[in-house]
Amino acid sequence: MIRTLIATAALALIASTGATAAETQTTCYANNREPLLQKPYIELPLGSIKAKGWLLEMLQRQKNGATGHMDTLYPEVMGKRNGWLGGDGDQWERGPYWIDGLLPLAYILDDDELKKKVQPWIEWTLQSQREDGYFGPAKDYGYEFGLQRDNSADWWPRMVVLKVMQQYYSATQDKRVIDFMTKYFYYQFATLPTKPLGNWTFWAEYRACDNLQAVYWLYNITGDETLLRLGELIHEQAVDFTDMFINGNVLSSMRGIHCVNLAQGLKEPVIYYQQAKNTKHLQATLKGMRDLRRFNGQAQGMFGGDELLHGNVPTQGSELCSAVEMMFSLEKMMEITGDMELAAHLERVAFNALPTQITDDFMYKQYFQQANQVKITRHMRNFYEEQSHGHTDLVFGTLSGYPCCYSNMHQGWPKFTQSLWYATPDNGLAALVYSPSEVTARVGGGSSVTISEETFYPMDGEIKMTVQLNSKADRKKGVRFPLHLRIPRWCSEPVVKVNKVPQKIDRETMKIDRVWHDNDVVTISFPMHITTNSWYEGALSIERGPLVYGLKMEEVWKKCEFPENERAQFGQYYYEVTSPSKWNYGILSVNLNNGEDAAKVIIDEEKLKGNYPWNPENAPVQIKLKAKEIPSWQLYNEMAGPMPFYGIPTDAPVEEITLIPYGCTTLRISEFPVVR
Repeated sequence: MIRTLIATAALALIASTGATAAETQTTCYANNREPLLQKPYIELPLGSIKAKGWLLEMLQRQKNGATGHMDTLYPEVMGKRNGWLGGDGDQWERGPYWIDGLLPLAYILDDDELKKKVQPWIEWTLQSQREDGYFGPAKDYGYEFGLQRDNSADWWPRMVVLKVMQQYYSATQDKRVIDFMTKYFYYQFATLPTKPLGNWTFWAEYRACDNLQAVYWLYNITGDETLLRLGELIHEQAVDFTDMFINGNVLSSMRGIHCVNLAQGLKEPVIYYQQAKNTKHLQATLKGMRDLRRFNGQAQGMFGGDELLHGNVPTQGSELCSAVEMMFSLEKMMEITGDMELAAHLERVAFNALPTQITDDFMYKQYFQQANQVKITRHMRNFYEEQSHGHTDLVFGTLSGYPCCYSNMHQGWPKFTQSLWYATPDNGLAALVYSPSEVTARVGGGSSVTISEETFYPMDGEIKMTVQLNSKADRKKGVRFPLHLRIPRWCSEPVVKVNKVPQKIDRETMKIDRVWHDNDVVTISFPMHITTNSWYEGALSIERGPLVYGLKMEEVWKKCEFPENERAQFGQYYYEVTSPSKWNYGILSVNLNNGEDAAKVIIDEEKLKGNYPWNPENAPVQIKLKAKEIPSWQLYNEMAGPMPFYGIPTDAPVEEITLIPYGCTTLRISEFPVVR
């Protein structure tokens, strides 16, 4: 949401990308099958991309934390009673949510222990399929507190399982998946006319794009044209996001739409565009993203949605499920459209919103985060769900707020890792978002190469990519293939070199097409300068590269225990976080890059090399800038009070304040009033 996100000028490029790609079919990885639109970027098989550096540390913490142990941490739902293991317990979305993150984590880490946790869910689901194609739980049970066990037939949780099965096939090539999904889609095609998506709940109507993308995925493998007819049927029964974004006022209305439905539904027009090829669907997404930023946008890339849309006040909550689902939507949209602003937005959410909302050990989460968050306590705030959530929406807990995020948070980092690299129709590779990683893939005429990416990005803009050729024959003669690189729009002076030789830069993507030799090195420099963006009441965010910066505050964490009568709903423990630090600062309206009042960027080289930067103690970058306290800006409902308007006068003396990356903070101000 840093800009319009999808520039109008880019729309023509997006529309023409498919035609260009269609003329250059890849021989290494299959693109969309005709008549679907040819994609400019093609997802690689799961396991092709490995995390390194800080990103590997994040995945390891997931394994050692909640992701690897939900069956013991949340046994009443994720244990043997779960309906997706054949039990009489929870029959709905939470079990599939967990596996949707656990499975890619297991195969990216190539971890046998995690794979063993995944496999029973896969096997039971495959074996549950009936002759007519229906699969999954088929029996409803009576009410039991904390479980969702009375809606087994709903279309929606099966959409999550379809994503799981796609990933499983990508990692294993288990042919049972193809037969399984074919039978189910024929069941859908026969059943939807009489039991449409909204037959059981409205969730399936809003989230039908997850079903639709799975249909297109299978069509690309089998070529069964019935699947295209099913795609049309699913789109017809789904919520019409295209019309909503173009003609409706949902995004400018309070309570207009559920925040997670929106995060998932953003991609529906783009997913369907592959079949319809009508640019109105791209125009709809353009307008939807623009309106979302205008009416609900927050500095960290998310939007005010404490279950329902709730405007752009920086103390309105943003749900964790929305963050990981929006990331997945951006990942799918950018491979279809080739729009690099979607990649930039993905980095913005991943590097700012996601790290701050889950504890360092990946054991506890916040249901909602605030862009301006100065006190995390169990207290009433201006959220829609205050009554039913017991004022637990901000605290760090397990089931606090609502349990969906505890079940769904696991997909964020693994799927982000899977989206670092893509195959291209010209038999090359593309790096669209940047993080320490390693990719092994086929290029050129089918040669296997490995590219290792060493970087401290996003804390630093220096990237080194080393090319390795994986056969003796290729090492002798080299391999010709194109390497595509995204050039971030925020960088005004990028430098790309191959073996120390400067390359010509094309904005926003560049292609290096050459014969590559073993141990060739690509170095990329993205110099980072301080920029600002304007938000609610003219408040400014301070940004550098892909990172938003927040006020550094001392954090006092307090572990609390829920009363015994609340533990079934909220879990046993939660954390409150408070601070003795002042927070009510406004920043001076000055040139932050030049002059005597310019901000100072301080980089700790030792911390920069660390494997875990995402807390105040480890933050490797600080920004020092001039500010004034605003005495009238005080706490309201244990949160930052109403935002002072741009240019508020204050007689307080000028002070120097310290900012650190938003993702390293728990308490912060990230949208600052401007003072005189």
